[in-house]
Amino acid sequence: MPEVQDPAATRLAEHTTLRLGGPARRFVRATTDDELVAAVTAADDAGEPLLLLGGGSNLVVADEGFAGTVVQVATRGITADVDDGEVSCGGALVTVAAGEPWDDVVAHAVARDWAGIEALSGIPGSTGATPVQNVGAYGQEVAQTIAQVRTWDRHDRALRTFAGADCGFAYRWSRFKAEPDRYVVVSVTFQLRAASLGGPVAYAELARTLGVEQGQRAPIAQVREAVLGLRAGKGMVLDAADHDTWSAGSFFTNPVLAAEQVPDGAPAYPQPDGTVKTSAAWLIDHAGFAKGYAVTSDAAASLSTKHTLALTNRGGARTADLLALARAVRDGVRERYGVELVNEPVLVGCSL
Repeated sequence: MPEVQDPAATRLAEHTTLRLGGPARRFVRATTDDELVAAVTAADDAGEPLLLLGGGSNLVVADEGFAGTVVQVATRGITADVDDGEVSCGGALVTVAAGEPWDDVVAHAVARDWAGIEALSGIPGSTGATPVQNVGAYGQEVAQTIAQVRTWDRHDRALRTFAGADCGFAYRWSRFKAEPDRYVVVSVTFQLRAASLGGPVAYAELARTLGVEQGQRAPIAQVREAVLGLRAGKGMVLDAADHDTWSAGSFFTNPVLAAEQVPDGAPAYPQPDGTVKTSAAWLIDHAGFAKGYAVTSDAAASLSTKHTLALTNRGGARTADLLALARAVRDGVRERYGVELVNEPVLVGCSL
């Protein structure tokens, strides 16, 4: 049976990387797939609102907490269709439990020369969240390597497996994000290449750090090391002593616009459908919001001192403080450039 904990002792601030959020009405920890399905089904049968909690790295929870059941996905396990040390020209199919910490999966793959996710090093959170958001960074997305996603369908009350091609992946999007109250990710299977060299390095900043030309390859272990260094320099690798990492990572997604809407001088990355992706960080910075910007005199919540795209808790913030900062930045960019920034984290019991 899943473990039911006293919600008074489990404020959600203790389970989110922002360290914000009040208590849940009920808090359940599921350590197996069966416990996960049972906990979700029990909440659905009771008509209770349900919040699935992994690493808490993509959540902004209201100060009032969550008036329902929180199910912490604490399942573990990484299995592959090849043995350690075995070389297969077809690479490895690697199945990962939803609750497995994502960076542990990347480290596991790199140590075995399984290529395809090395540029996703240092991203906090659990593996089950990666297909929901189609997590990506430094030129890679999980959509490029996901072979299938196994889910619990809350509508049909059945386990259902989707091939990667059927997941509806787009930039920070998937069918699971489109129907947030339907699918619970149970496990994810990745198709990784057997290779000590990664794919062509697509991201200019990463190429410079590696000392290669954009489009050239580099050893996956070096790619992982370089990405961890870049992320740490931006406050994007969790460190309890560094308030710049008390965040939900990038708070706003990079806008995808018609070409004529991209401001002069802004980065422009043409997309296959003719639209252009630009940089939310550039827009924020050029709209007058510098690193460390805060809207309150106590600066309880501020932009990171390392990267303008992260909104941070400086140690004494409330969720209300963070949301006030987010609104100021969003509204300022809209007024300056006519571009509406969209939050990347999930807002629970609150809104912008």
